Amino acid sequence: MKVIVTGSTGLVGRALVRSLLADGHEVTRLVRGDAQGFKAPGTAAVHWNPARGEIDAQALEGHDAAVHLAGENVGEGRWDEEKKRRILESRVKGTTLLAGALAGLSAKPRVLVSASATGFYGDRGEEILREESASGSDFLSEVCREWEKATLQASQAGIRVVHLRIGVVLAGEGGALQKMLTPFKLGLGGKVGSGTQYMSWITLEDLIGVIRRAVEDESLRGPVNVVAPQQVTNGEFTKALGHVLGRPTVFAVPAFAARLAFGETADALLLASTRVEPARLKEIGYQFKHAEIEEALRSVLGK
Repeated sequence: MKVIVTGSTGLVGRALVRSLLADGHEVTRLVRGDAQGFKAPGTAAVHWNPARGEIDAQALEGHDAAVHLAGENVGEGRWDEEKKRRILESRVKGTTLLAGALAGLSAKPRVLVSASATGFYGDRGEEILREESASGSDFLSEVCREWEKATLQASQAGIRVVHLRIGVVLAGEGGALQKMLTPFKLGLGGKVGSGTQYMSWITLEDLIGVIRRAVEDESLRGPVNVVAPQQVTNGEFTKALGHVLGRPTVFAVPAFAARLAFGETADALLLASTRVEPARLKEIGYQFKHAEIEEALRSVLGK
């Protein structure tokens, strides 16, 4: 199988490329800058620049699938208006450019698996959210709606499109968990705000498993919630992480302090409650390798 991958230098992209190569598949990575100078053993490199609307579409002919993961990092830095513009435009421009290029090929891929996020649903308290649930009304909800709409040209061209609404990705190296480890290891970790807000999570290993399943399973199309079946609150997650690390978790961070430190990002990423159920994955019988939070944390942290 020949697979196009964007965002291949990120946490998820690197793991996906390793997984595909290990199984003998061919990988073409869409990269910005000079494709000839991009070194990645076992893969081909094709130039694109979403900000400028540049893509070497001819080089994408004859691939079986495309996995689109590229986008501005949401969790890095405070959200001023310029940061929010980059977050939105990097996703909409990149997805529109890729979908249009794939739609115009003579030998189109069978499927486009495109990243989205559980941010689609917004802050919803204890409401259980499935794929058919309505979108929220905050900035991240808007970003996810526009992100998913940007694949339209691909679906209109007959390409099966899957939108992966991904939760917080737990990995041993990189990602959100790594940012939390230092204060927790020092015994300074604790819940954020009330701790009653739900956080939807998935291990990197299961995320790669879901992406691979989405590429291969013809029954999957449209939105798919990529989260573990166990729904936990921030307080429950905090307790589990402290238990795994053998550290106390008594230093709670009040909501006002989180907002003071992180601005609007705190409300969107730390204080919002998004209780998401992986309904479609359950329907197709996906077998999670890590279904419970403490076991998942022990696995990714080698504990």
